[in-house]
Amino acid sequence: MSTLSNKPDEIEERLLNLLLENARRSLKELAEQVGMSPPSVAERLRRLEDRDIIRAFTLSLNPHALGYNVQALVRIRPLPGRQGVVEKLILSTPEFCECDKVTGDDCYVVRLFVRSIEELDVLLERIVDNAETNTSIVKSQLIVRRPPPVRAMR
Repeated sequence: MSTLSNKPDEIEERLLNLLLENARRSLKELAEQVGMSPPSVAERLRRLEDRDIIRAFTLSLNPHALGYNVQALVRIRPLPGRQGVVEKLILSTPEFCECDKVTGDDCYVVRLFVRSIEELDVLLERIVDNAETNTSIVKSQLIVRRPPPVRAMR
């Protein structure tokens, strides 16, 4: 659902930005920040969810702290007639944390986390009979996934 009327107004924009800073803020704190009552803020948040602007209140994990020392981007080009098999492999591999279906020479770009290069090799071996891959090891991330800017209709 992407219509101009779906865009957040100025109060909703402020609420979204406050939640982006800390999604654990209480309704009371949010209400104080935007000058509304907690029930009014709760209703605004519910409407943002109904409009699919807020999809989830979520948790961000540090992969390195969990022992995932290698992050990689893999471009995947299925062999002829193997796209369905490749999609199933991608979806069933929990180390693939993100996957974009893209235009260009490749069909998919996945981000994955593994504990070692050896684990990466084992994981990619499951795909090579069905697709060509091109892997880049991530040295560092300048931007760790962030949402698009929240701007009210002006």
